[in-house]
Amino acid sequence: MFAPLQNDSFLRACLRQPTDHTPVWLMRQAGRYLPEYRATREKAGSFMGLATNTDFATEVTLQPLERFPLDAAILFSDILTVPDAMGLGLSFQQGEGPKFAQVVRDEAAVAALQVPDLEKLRYVFDAVTSIRRALNGRVPLIGFSGSPWTLACYMVEGGGSDDYRRVKSLMYARPDLMHRILDVNARAVAAYLNAQIEAGAQAVMVFDSWGGVLADGAFQEFSLAYSRQVLAAVKTEHEGVRIPRILFTKGGGLWLDEIADAGADVVGLDWTMSLGKARARVGDRVALQGNLDPNVLFAPPEAVRAQARAVLDSFGPPTPGSGHIFNLGHGISQFTPPESVTALVDEVHSHSRRQRASL
Repeated sequence: MFAPLQNDSFLRACLRQPTDHTPVWLMRQAGRYLPEYRATREKAGSFMGLATNTDFATEVTLQPLERFPLDAAILFSDILTVPDAMGLGLSFQQGEGPKFAQVVRDEAAVAALQVPDLEKLRYVFDAVTSIRRALNGRVPLIGFSGSPWTLACYMVEGGGSDDYRRVKSLMYARPDLMHRILDVNARAVAAYLNAQIEAGAQAVMVFDSWGGVLADGAFQEFSLAYSRQVLAAVKTEHEGVRIPRILFTKGGGLWLDEIADAGADVVGLDWTMSLGKARARVGDRVALQGNLDPNVLFAPPEAVRAQARAVLDSFGPPTPGSGHIFNLGHGISQFTPPESVTALVDEVHSHSRRQRASL
């Protein structure tokens, strides 16, 4: 059904197998920093018009691969598709973040929550299959979801938040309700990721974007426990092929050892962590993904290249049983000059090849 894979360096690094260079892809690599994305978004009329149209979603997923020799593609979608399918009414206003028409803040709303009918997310699975075919084996395709906790933040707050006051108030005042939300979310996310795998995703990533806003203790109970539940339920293999799972907790460096034991093959790191120290702590338990500060990409090309080398040198040369996927420590900014990405990808490939040649 799908063409054979020509560049499997990303999948090999995820599974801590040898590669001839360090693979690189970027969170939000298909997005507003590319003029071609903005043109397609204009045609689509809205963000959801883009994300729910198979042809548009395929087009924008492939756009960065036409410009840069990236080692993986990531499905163009949004982490909030799952709560939208639960009936919360997702919308995106121009210049604003996501908003939900319905919020989940009381007993009745929590009691009404259910794992959604996956047919409501058929547009996502159709896009996965379409993108995988369009890639024609060039690089692997990553599917993804938000973590149960991160989804809950949006569902309770009704959108983004500066202080997480509503979701944390509910968590502390009524932990029983919060656990019910998180359990429904965990079951929904696992089913959603498995359906993406069945549609053609070759790796999946859980974005725990807001795990780092929690206190120690609360993180383990309300975020990590449910990411662990998801990872335990997501396929590790499909049609005889291993499917790597990535867990990224922004601001999660404090809990690196616990995150590394959550069941993922790869742990994503933000820019506040030293890759070398992280590697020393996790050993050969997991591969690591990260972790350049996205704002480095506003510096001149030579500075971008120097910072890319610094990240690679921090991880150090690969050894048997280690794995590193180069990425940013969070999503690429919409204001990033595309030529900075050209310099970054080129330097990651060339410097990591030099590292291997010196072994």
